[in-house]
Amino acid sequence: MTFLSRIMVLKSRAHFSTDVQRGGATINGAAFTGTGKRKAELARKRVGMMIAGFVVAYAVIGGRLVQYGYAQPEVTSSILPADRLMASRPDILDRNGEVLATDIRTVSLFAEPHKIVDPDEAVEKLATVLTDLDIKGTYKKLSNPNSHFQWLRRQLTPKQQSQVLALGIPGIGFRPEKRRFYPGGTTASHIVGYVNIDNRGMTGMEKYIDNQGLADLRALGMTSDTPLEPVRLSIDLRVQNIVRDVLVQALDKFKALGAGAVVLDVHTGEVLALGSLPDFDPNNPAASAQEGWLNRMTNGTFEMGSTFKTFTLAMGLDEGKVSINDSIDARYPIRIGGFTIKDFHGKNRFLTIPEIFQYSSNIGTAKVADLVGTENHKEFLTRLGLLTKVQTELPEVAMPSQPREWKKINSITISFGHGVSTTPFQTAVAGSAMVNGGKLIEPTFLPRTREQADLVAKQVIQPATSKNMRYLFEVNGVKGSGRNARVEGFNVGGKTGTADKVVNGRYVRDKNFNAFLAAFPIDDPKYVVLTFIDEPKTEKGNGAALAGTSAAPMAGDIIRRSAAILGVEPKYGEDGSALLVSY
Repeated sequence: MTFLSRIMVLKSRAHFSTDVQRGGATINGAAFTGTGKRKAELARKRVGMMIAGFVVAYAVIGGRLVQYGYAQPEVTSSILPADRLMASRPDILDRNGEVLATDIRTVSLFAEPHKIVDPDEAVEKLATVLTDLDIKGTYKKLSNPNSHFQWLRRQLTPKQQSQVLALGIPGIGFRPEKRRFYPGGTTASHIVGYVNIDNRGMTGMEKYIDNQGLADLRALGMTSDTPLEPVRLSIDLRVQNIVRDVLVQALDKFKALGAGAVVLDVHTGEVLALGSLPDFDPNNPAASAQEGWLNRMTNGTFEMGSTFKTFTLAMGLDEGKVSINDSIDARYPIRIGGFTIKDFHGKNRFLTIPEIFQYSSNIGTAKVADLVGTENHKEFLTRLGLLTKVQTELPEVAMPSQPREWKKINSITISFGHGVSTTPFQTAVAGSAMVNGGKLIEPTFLPRTREQADLVAKQVIQPATSKNMRYLFEVNGVKGSGRNARVEGFNVGGKTGTADKVVNGRYVRDKNFNAFLAAFPIDDPKYVVLTFIDEPKTEKGNGAALAGTSAAPMAGDIIRRSAAILGVEPKYGEDGSALLVSY
């Protein structure tokens, strides 16, 4: 076979092989097409599964976010949710709109210890700004890598915040808060009270406001930083300032343990002023000694001494056992149960009812109580609210103490103020009923009209008895132990009470609790003023001072300085018709 023939044969074979491969390609192409479809479908399924997975994942994330949004935030350590830290308290105002308590914005310093790089350096830097920083305690807080939050200092000043920011410490932050501010400081501390670091009312009207529902709203997270309607009190800040000033002067003058005073509207029961010393600054209550936290006027109980003779004589007159013109034999001491009852400055003769009041006769008063009887005596004092806890808005109110079993000896000693301990505040409330026509009116620290007071008033003595008591108050104010409380033009009447204090179970004469119950103007009383001073010394330091020379002048000073502010017009001359003429 020639060379050319071989080439032709090979070429023909090549064409045949190509056709066969083409045929095979057609067959294999069909197989390839089926495999491709399967791979594409598989890819689409994988993509669909990935999309579904992402949808599910984001749905779970979205659901959790919604859940967290509706869930109550968990409180850790001492931190509160931001909206509750910024929650407002209502301003507290006096009757004339003067601010007694308000909120101011501030910030508190916190740390996230797990973000603190160098606790030692952080503490050193903070100590340069916060000079009283607890070094060891702060280091312990910052060196805990598992802790995510720690308070370092609550309620910084703007200057402190600026200085801490300048330190540039990582892991240190600020949280906005509200701080309670009391512009008057100590002026009305026992009335207004104070709040704790979390802005919650602890005492006084601050606690009263919380007890009216504000605390419950805070607990439910329903408070906000929206300003609330102010709470207006019955207090007159001008009179309150006068009362505290008089108490400070008396405490210093007589070197006493404590002092107090209250001014009451006899027709509405409104408290115009109330003070008790020692007191405290509500802006920094922890700085005061604990004795300053006690409101002696409402939360301290004392034997009120001869001020109780007011109620004993009123009882005798109201029960019809004696009349204003009757006389009682006060010539001889009374001996009962191993005790001898005698007068401090005895007249050793028969005394009329006004003279018993004027000379503060223990013998005469005891005999009036004996005429009434023990059970009736107890019932009468209960009717006046002197043996039960007084009801008012102020939370700090003490329960009086009395004998477990009333016997004749108890009735006799209680008649002149020994054997029953009450608060000075409720003594003043009962005293108002003696001069306002006989109506016992529940006291209030909130504004109240005379019409509203009449709805809660209780008639406890007859109007005629009240008229007689006003006469007795006036007699004692002009001729008796109340002379040092007289204020020219304002016709002050009242009754002193000098009670020996009990030491180791025995009465001692060199430690007194002195009080003075006053009303003015006594011809038509509008206000009652009660003052007291605990263990006063004479100016010469030679023993206890008497109520006539300590508590009575305190009442006179308060009335002299506040009567015009309270709207009481002075009257001069015997019939009150004389006028002051300026030339």
